[in-house]
Amino acid sequence: MMGQLHGKTAIVTGASRGIGRAIALEFARRGAAVVVNYHTNAAAAQEVVDAITTAGGRAIPVQADVSRFDQASALVKAALDAFGKLDILVNNAGTTRDTLLMTMSEEDWDAVINADLKSVFNCCKAAVRPMIRARNGRIINISSVVGLAGQGGQTNYAAAKAGIIGFSKSLAKELGARNITVNVVAPGFIPTALTDVLSEEQKQAVLKATPLGRFGTPEEVAYAVSFLASDEAAFITGAVLTVDGGLVMH
Repeated sequence: MMGQLHGKTAIVTGASRGIGRAIALEFARRGAAVVVNYHTNAAAAQEVVDAITTAGGRAIPVQADVSRFDQASALVKAALDAFGKLDILVNNAGTTRDTLLMTMSEEDWDAVINADLKSVFNCCKAAVRPMIRARNGRIINISSVVGLAGQGGQTNYAAAKAGIIGFSKSLAKELGARNITVNVVAPGFIPTALTDVLSEEQKQAVLKATPLGRFGTPEEVAYAVSFLASDEAAFITGAVLTVDGGLVMH
């Protein structure tokens, strides 16, 4: 099977639900040991771990607010303590606080920038040291098509998700000589808790603008991430892979 991850160890941030959960489950199905990071929902994270271990895989839940550098560092240390190495980092944790700029509070801005963008800096900074020592690594950062095309009412989210793309391309140039790849997956409309806030009218507009005429699934994002995490993707770095049914073509 393509993209086998046997013998690999992975951290997936924000893995208790939605896209992060799907990535954690797919990694485990392909043979990786998975650190299931969560911020607040311990029960949901444990459910993901139980699903993995019941199927014969290896996983542990680790609580960390990855918008804080000390906790992101502790997350990486927990992975190394549990599994002895770190091969794959997926930065998926994030949040939204949608509103027009005129009504956006400074707190709304800071919360999204910290949760969605600073968390990527924090986790990457903590993870690159062991990856450089091993001269091997895969970093996959989850952006969004909103980071490519923008979206009214989401200046904070769009800024964070566009920032992830620039950050990832720069880091790919820094780490390429060390055999560490850094790539971005930019999902389109994937029904999750984050998209539940959209009105039916907004959802229909997105559907109409999507050439494939349907929404995506968390699993479809997980397949793309799993490929980029695999040995088959060894010559791909600094790439932005849109998984969006054709919604944003760039």
